[in-house]
Amino acid sequence: MREYKIRTLDFGGRVFHAVKHYIRRNIVLTIAILLAIVTTFFVPIDREYIGYFDFGTLSCLFCTLAVVVALRNINFFVWLANVIVRKFKNMRNIVLALVFVTYFGSMIMANDMALLTFLPLGWFVMESCDNKKLLAFTFVMQNIAANLGGMLTPFGNPQNLFMFSYFKIPTAEFFKIMALPFAVAFIMILLICLTVKPEPAQVQGEPKEKPALWRVIVYMLLFMLSVMIVFRVFDYYIGLIVVIAALLFLDYKALLNVDYGLLLTFCAFFVFSGNLARIDVVEEFLGSLIARDALLFGTLSCQFISNVPSAVLLSKFTDDYSRLLIAVNIGGLGTPIASLASLITLNTYKTACPLQVKKYLFKFSLINFSFLAVLLAVGYIAVAII
Repeated sequence: MREYKIRTLDFGGRVFHAVKHYIRRNIVLTIAILLAIVTTFFVPIDREYIGYFDFGTLSCLFCTLAVVVALRNINFFVWLANVIVRKFKNMRNIVLALVFVTYFGSMIMANDMALLTFLPLGWFVMESCDNKKLLAFTFVMQNIAANLGGMLTPFGNPQNLFMFSYFKIPTAEFFKIMALPFAVAFIMILLICLTVKPEPAQVQGEPKEKPALWRVIVYMLLFMLSVMIVFRVFDYYIGLIVVIAALLFLDYKALLNVDYGLLLTFCAFFVFSGNLARIDVVEEFLGSLIARDALLFGTLSCQFISNVPSAVLLSKFTDDYSRLLIAVNIGGLGTPIASLASLITLNTYKTACPLQVKKYLFKFSLINFSFLAVLLAVGYIAVAII
């Protein structure tokens, strides 16, 4: 009996630690689910719940993530980044290469996927160059690059994908809204990276084997198909069927490794925001705040509940998509919970350098809030001249 109790306690302890570990690694998802559950007490589940979900956005996001995973599985992005990085011979150029491959990568593969792909490359390069002192700076700048690089395109960030679909923003207008913040962000990132000393460096090891050309071509065609879904060239379910069928045949593991946590986070916040919009007191309060200044309050919201849920929630209370679009893009800067990408970067750094997290957070906060202050001012200029 005593042995049985000990085994039971040991099993319970393992379960507790597993749950604790999962929650720490998926804090945004956990919060989203808890918020959705809480709101069901105020708005009981009924037929209107099905109207909360934007199935077009969810399908677009799924297709994009699945194709990117397939490309990652054949080492396409790592091979490409290795080839680029090995052409540079000093630390300044290497940091610039790492940061800007993340910056431009986020424009086509979303910010969190860009970081999942290129942060390990940053660690590999710094370790190979025996220059880990630059790792924290490189990670912070890669994080900023991922958050800001993706803001120019409708599919560069999940919140862009949602707002582009939800508000049916014309493509030309979308680019017009984000052009100035994007340009200023590019210049700021470049200037900060140029402060790195051009110390001689040599990356050791051989580049990854080049992926099969035919697979790259097929996956790129599937990616273009996903992009056409975003631009509403045809109904989303057509692309969904084609992408799933192709990947079931070519790489079924890509479908298994899609970030379903991100998709579930969207679903949870669809429920949360949908329910809040049906609570009169909340609707009046949030509506009054956003009506005063969608850019400012949208940015502040991101600091506490992250940029993706802020986009989903606040879109219910305003038609001023120009200011809100800028807010949920630059709002990903600031606190570590302001974007899922920032949490990914923090977790990756904790794994690589567990004893230097405080120094990382100080550097992260200093650079992030500096960027945020400048880009908030730029945001007001952008909406004034649109």
